Amino acid sequence: MPDSKKPCADAVRPIKEAVCIDTNRVYDSCADKDCLADLRVYFTANGQDIIDNATSVRCRGCEVLNVFTETEKVPFNRGYYTVDLTFFFLVSLDAFTAPTAAPCTVNGLCVFSKKCILYGSEGKVKIFSSEYAQDSDDQQLPMRTTNPRAKIQVADPICLDVRICRPCDCCDNIADCTNGIPGCIRRCFDGPFNYPSQEKAVKVTLGLFTIVQLERDVQILIPAYDFCIPNKECTCETEDPCDSFRKIRFPVDEFFPPNRQSIHCDTCDDPVVPSGGRCSCGS
Repeated sequence: MPDSKKPCADAVRPIKEAVCIDTNRVYDSCADKDCLADLRVYFTANGQDIIDNATSVRCRGCEVLNVFTETEKVPFNRGYYTVDLTFFFLVSLDAFTAPTAAPCTVNGLCVFSKKCILYGSEGKVKIFSSEYAQDSDDQQLPMRTTNPRAKIQVADPICLDVRICRPCDCCDNIADCTNGIPGCIRRCFDGPFNYPSQEKAVKVTLGLFTIVQLERDVQILIPAYDFCIPNKECTCETEDPCDSFRKIRFPVDEFFPPNRQSIHCDTCDDPVVPSGGRCSCGS
């Protein structure tokens, strides 16, 4: 079967020159899939009152509020660094207080810390630069270094389990755990986390996907084909909303869900083979 793919246009264009650019180079990275079992959920005073009267809870969702990072050298292992990560999660729960009553939505906070070791190379140079300002002194930008920086990519967690438990089963002191919460995290909630006592606590299990990278400022020599000149014109014409709506195909599948034999490919609109589940175009 002949290959139907066309060669990339840039592959046949001659290289004009070698260009030096200043960019961030990733020296090392790692990907993790963590199951965070039985994390304590911390509530404000109003939220804790609802949890104390609840008979069961259900997780509505979870999102990452912030990730605090700290990078330190590894002793006796040149070029390697430890990256300490602290994740702050906003957990949204439905609390059921009575069999026939509608659930109350309660937001809580979860905290998780982990550590990884990555290679970040060596070198420590102070960088001073300025920003040009016409008819005045150039603005001096803050000094920076070429020390490695940690970059974290994280997807919103998957809530795997949530349950009510006794406070003594959580094995932690709520005052000790909430005193160090940063102000930017506290402002996401409706009050302080310090309250005198609680009758019930909540544990949640989350599934977390992260990518951690160590990068530095470097100068790299790359081949240049040409300047990036746009190949299309800007259009400023506005269509009539009704004309735009008439061009949209009627969503038949939304009203009549297709069966297995009538599923079509989104790419070429050909019927998908029921047995293989893949179209001849490769989608």
